Amino acid sequence: MIDKRAVILCGGKGTRLKPYTVALPKPLMPIGDYPIIEVIIRQLKSFGFNRITLAVNHQADIFKAFFGNGDKWNIKIDYVLEQKPLGTMGPLTLIDDLDDSFLVMNGDILSDIDFGAFFELHVKSNAIFSISSFKRQQLVDFGVLEKSNKNYLTGIKEKPEFNFEVSMGVYMVNKEVVEQIPSNSFFGFDSLMLKLIEKKYTVELFEHKGYWLDIGRPDDYMMATDVFAKHKFIND
Repeated sequence: MIDKRAVILCGGKGTRLKPYTVALPKPLMPIGDYPIIEVIIRQLKSFGFNRITLAVNHQADIFKAFFGNGDKWNIKIDYVLEQKPLGTMGPLTLIDDLDDSFLVMNGDILSDIDFGAFFELHVKSNAIFSISSFKRQQLVDFGVLEKSNKNYLTGIKEKPEFNFEVSMGVYMVNKEVVEQIPSNSFFGFDSLMLKLIEKKYTVELFEHKGYWLDIGRPDDYMMATDVFAKHKFIND
């Protein structure tokens, strides 16, 4: 059986989720009976992952005290400490024993994605980096004016809805990608993607058609607690 390792990004301060995150880091905010990140860890375990690395910075000791070495969940958990904020991809340069392929994800996501299937799809692909994507609808709360090149009104769309394919914050990464990330520097997902595109590396998108929510704002957090109470995301 192939080893499956995941790196969960937990170093952010959760400023968009204040005041909830004044006392607790965002990934430790509860939804139902569990912190958000415990839901993720239980999901990863159920899909065959056997090692998880938590990239921590803000309130790192709270994560270590809660999760320890992972014995409670029968999975190995270790930590990498950011001495300063390194962005989404920067923390990977702090890990010196990465597998050839591994999963990277944000620690504040509620989804029913099959992490194991995503892992296998990437391994079988020719991509150096894979993105789990989601079709998101965005409603514009205004009437949108359409005009000609002479600034004459040609039409109006009242509160139109647009569809975008967005990143879920869940990625599969080949180890060689880390060579493209500057060491001990802030380096985000966007910067890495532009670099890989420029160098003509293959980055593949796998659309997830189930449920996904980025728990980044108070409204999203309240929605997550409501959805989690109604749907089965983990097996207790």
